[in-house]
Amino acid sequence: MTDSPAGTPDNADTTPTAESRSINTADLYDERGEELNSIGLQFQSLGGLTHFSGPVRTIRCLEDNALVKSTLGTPGDGAVLVVDGAGSLRTALMGDMIAASAVANGWAGVVINGAIRDREVLADLPLGVKALGSNPRKSAKTGAGETDVDLEIDGVTVRPGAMIWCDPDGILVER
Repeated sequence: MTDSPAGTPDNADTTPTAESRSINTADLYDERGEELNSIGLQFQSLGGLTHFSGPVRTIRCLEDNALVKSTLGTPGDGAVLVVDGAGSLRTALMGDMIAASAVANGWAGVVINGAIRDREVLADLPLGVKALGSNPRKSAKTGAGETDVDLEIDGVTVRPGAMIWCDPDGILVER
């Protein structure tokens, strides 16, 4: 068994641990460099966990959070849900009830290229949350969108199953 540059055995279980969730992105980038992409958009850290990581699950939707709600209502097994809401801040794609469901179902965190709501409650939950901002307005709930597809955020491809690391410095994604 060999160790990867990040110190994880190649055949190790990739379920995030408390230790992997506290990895600093700057240190990880220094170690792995070009193996990683950095998302340059300035996401805000809005959850109770400032450092989180895990395998990626994805959703692409615009101002409709039905897929976000249904996905976070299933077992997360330490994964991070990345939601491409096209950067829209007109409606929230996640609020306190959906975030509480994510915690109950074992998700490590959520990254939303869009808005959340109930930010004071989210700040107290043991969940990593990155979003562009907040808006109290509810989204549509028709189920429009796609799950488990490649996303492109700020020129960075985010693939289902790739590892993602988030902290106050930013977001790194495996190439």
